[in-house]
Amino acid sequence: MSIAGSDPSGGAGIQSDLKTFHQFGVYGEAVITLLTVQNTVRTDRVEVMPPDLVYEQIRAVLEDIPPAAIKTGSLGSDDVVRAVAEALEGWSAPLVVDPVLVDKHGVALASESAWRVMREHLLPRTTLVTPNVPEAEAFTGITIRDTESMRQAALCLRKMGAQDVLVKGGHLVGAPTDVLLHGDSWFEFRAPRLDTQHTHGTGCAYSAAITAGLARGLRLHDAVARAKQYLNEAIRTAPGLGHGHGPVNHQAPWR
Repeated sequence: MSIAGSDPSGGAGIQSDLKTFHQFGVYGEAVITLLTVQNTVRTDRVEVMPPDLVYEQIRAVLEDIPPAAIKTGSLGSDDVVRAVAEALEGWSAPLVVDPVLVDKHGVALASESAWRVMREHLLPRTTLVTPNVPEAEAFTGITIRDTESMRQAALCLRKMGAQDVLVKGGHLVGAPTDVLLHGDSWFEFRAPRLDTQHTHGTGCAYSAAITAGLARGLRLHDAVARAKQYLNEAIRTAPGLGHGHGPVNHQAPWR
């Protein structure tokens, strides 16, 4: 199940998640948290769904077609975060939280109060949280410049309640390196820096691929490794759509 916002251009959000789920051979369910007016060039409008509507969507699916794994994306407001946390109360399936704070165009998809509520109510029940560097800095207050400071941020997020943490290093200089804190172990996942502007929805596709891997029964380290492989290929073979930051190729192979 994906609990996230809608991107009418199809590159990010719910649309990206469902495409990624399908590519990994799992059945996708979708709970809409917000609607956007956007394309590859700009975002013009964001409308957050009523919290009770988000809650009812989640409960309707849980009681009928229980998901094997759940992920969240953009949640929009503190009331929606509370609704999601309440709806998932007592649910034991793996939960991957992609704490989307802004979109590719720099438009906020969550208020600062929503960040605080996410720390208090969602992170403590999270199997894996997957912030990029700006998101990890916003949550922890740590300035991240290298893999060592990524590790410090991961430890800080662990103290906030997240079971495991994946800090994504795509915003740093050099080859993108992601740092995973899993239990007491550290892992690094590297990929070459590709010369392309077609990276819209990379965070969504990455976290969706990890969620799909967990739904298929993969161990977390293996789910992240396969998702990283998938994402790199999805960026490398991006179809080149749009006039701005185009979408990745959600049909990229992952095996």
